[in-house]
Amino acid sequence: MGSLGTVEIGGTKTLVAAGIHPDDLYDASRIETTTPEETLTAVVARLRGVDIDAIGVAAFGPVELRHGHPDYGQITTTPKKGWQSADIVSFLSRELDVPVGFDTDVNGAALGEGRWGAARGLNQFVYVTVGTGIGGGAVIDGSPLHGWVHPELGHLIVQRHPDDDYSGRCPFHGDCLEGMVSGPAIEDRFGVSAPDLVESQLATALTLVTSYLAQGLRNITYALAPQRIIVGGGVAKLPGFFDCLRDALIEQLAGYPGLHEHGDVSFVSPPGLGDRAGLAGGLVLAELAVG
Repeated sequence: MGSLGTVEIGGTKTLVAAGIHPDDLYDASRIETTTPEETLTAVVARLRGVDIDAIGVAAFGPVELRHGHPDYGQITTTPKKGWQSADIVSFLSRELDVPVGFDTDVNGAALGEGRWGAARGLNQFVYVTVGTGIGGGAVIDGSPLHGWVHPELGHLIVQRHPDDDYSGRCPFHGDCLEGMVSGPAIEDRFGVSAPDLVESQLATALTLVTSYLAQGLRNITYALAPQRIIVGGGVAKLPGFFDCLRDALIEQLAGYPGLHEHGDVSFVSPPGLGDRAGLAGGLVLAELAVG
C-alpha cells in the first residue's frame, strides 16, 4: 500500500497530512474550520497532487455512519453553525477520486491509539476527548462501536457539584457532561480559556472538571468494561489533571466492583500519541477504506 491521506476535522481547526505511520506524516497542514465549502476545498487543495491510495477522515459529530443510509458521510445535528448536513465523504471522494474512510474524531483517535499508542494490545478501550466539546469513542475487539449512531458519551447525565451554580453550556441538555466540563463551560465560569487559568482558579477548575468527568467515566466503566480509558483534548493538559481525575474516579467507584486494575495509574491515561492521535486514526480509517 502506498501513502494515505488523513484528515481530522475539529470544531476549531482541521488537520491534514499524508503518510503511512504517525511518525512519518508529511505535508502536514492546519486549516481553520470555517464553512464546510471553504474548509473542504482547502483540504482538497492540500491533498491534490499527493500520491495517495485513500483518505481517512475523523470528524466532529454527530455524523451518519450507516453505509447505505442516504445521509452516510454527513455531519448531522451539530450545533456548529453551517455544518448541519455537510457531506464530507461525497465531496472528498468526488474531488480526489479515491476511497474515503469516515468516522468520528474520537473513534478515529481511539483507532490510532489502539494501533500505535496507549491502547496497543488491548481488546476493549475507550477514548474520551475534553476540549471544545466532549466526545467518546469505544473500540470493542478492534472495531469502533456503532449502532443506530456512534456513542455520545459527552451527553451523559451528571449530578451537579454542590459548589457549582453554573447552568451548563450544552444547547440540547444544558448541564450534561459536555455542558459542565467542556472548554467553553470553563471559560464561561472563569472568564478565561482553560490554558489561561491562573493558579487561584486552577484548583477550583480541576475540582469541578474532574468531579463531573469522573461521574462520566464511572458510567463508562460500568457500561462498557474497558481495559483502559484514554483522555485527550486541551482541558486534559491542565497541570495535575490526571492525578485529580484518577482520585475522583476511585471515589466514584466506591470500591465496586473492587478490581485493583481500576486503581492502576494506566487505567485512565493520556494519549500515547499526544496530539497525533486523530491523524493516526485517519490513517487507520484510510486503510479500512481500501479494504
